[in-house]
Amino acid sequence: MKKLQLSGIRSEIDKIDLKLVDLLDQRAKIALKIGKLKKVSNSKIYIPNREKEVLSRIVKNSSGLMPKESLQNIFSEILHSARALQSRLKIAYFGPEASFTHQAAIKNFGRYCDFIPMKSIGDVFQEVEKERADYGVVPIENSTEGIVNHTFDLFTESDLTICSELNLRIEECLLSNALDLKSVKKVYSHPNPLAQCRVWLEVNLPNARIIEAPSTSEAAKMVREMKTGAAIASSLASELYGLKILAHAIEDSRENYTRFLVIANQITSRSGCDKTSIMFSIKDRVGALHDMLIPFQKHKINLTKIESRPTKRKAWEYIFFIDLAGHIEDKKVKQALGELEKQCVFLKILGSYPRAE
Repeated sequence: MKKLQLSGIRSEIDKIDLKLVDLLDQRAKIALKIGKLKKVSNSKIYIPNREKEVLSRIVKNSSGLMPKESLQNIFSEILHSARALQSRLKIAYFGPEASFTHQAAIKNFGRYCDFIPMKSIGDVFQEVEKERADYGVVPIENSTEGIVNHTFDLFTESDLTICSELNLRIEECLLSNALDLKSVKKVYSHPNPLAQCRVWLEVNLPNARIIEAPSTSEAAKMVREMKTGAAIASSLASELYGLKILAHAIEDSRENYTRFLVIANQITSRSGCDKTSIMFSIKDRVGALHDMLIPFQKHKINLTKIESRPTKRKAWEYIFFIDLAGHIEDKKVKQALGELEKQCVFLKILGSYPRAE
């Protein structure tokens, strides 16, 4: 009797699956129509605010039976697939294949793109500026190591804007062809992840020889032909280089996140949950730093980050970078920036974009 009941329930699921396939086909046809209209109007294929709105609406209208993260993952994949039907994007990113920036690029755009690894952050900017890539993905800050100064500096010279952002938890994995941990005699990786996994290595592989590599990706390549070697790298490296994951999340701190920016020649419209990044320089006078904050306080705008960098033109002259809650199209943001600009030597809007989870 129980087998008959189970068979009947599975039959219901099979029918629902077929309905889902039919609905996805209908959605794909509409996505293709939208793609044709975008091509005629020369519009961008990737619309960050639209994707944010879709995901927010799905979660908001869910019964709560399925976890929020699961729904977001499912519909992100649907959005990525639909976008790929319209056009195959070229994405430049900083670092070698299987780096965390590569992983962030895939998380943001999906796997149906042409990903271009670049040797420097400056190369990513240049690739997008010269239109050899549609978008670039670069790191801007890490929760444990702080800001990426070079990324900030490049914005002073570039006309590219920030059109999106994402946060990625940095999860280090131990990759190998070895049968188990007992068989590992050597561990390869870049100095940073080796330091981040120091306690785990001391506890779990106290006798293994630690060897530095130029990058986590190079470490993974090096151990491909070894039976007693292991690499500390991303889970993506295990897929690309055919290695087993002997241990997940071996970093000593689980609160290690990196924030990445998506850069482009593109303005992003309001999504309803946005962030704006600006840079400016002020005249050197008593109370200048205090005065620059008054417009934001007056209009009740939350500042989520303040950083300063030397201008490199004159000693003790600085450029300030600020992230604030809201979109440049918001009335109170416009008013606050208008008042701030009166006190500045220059003011530059780096972009307004959907705020990352």
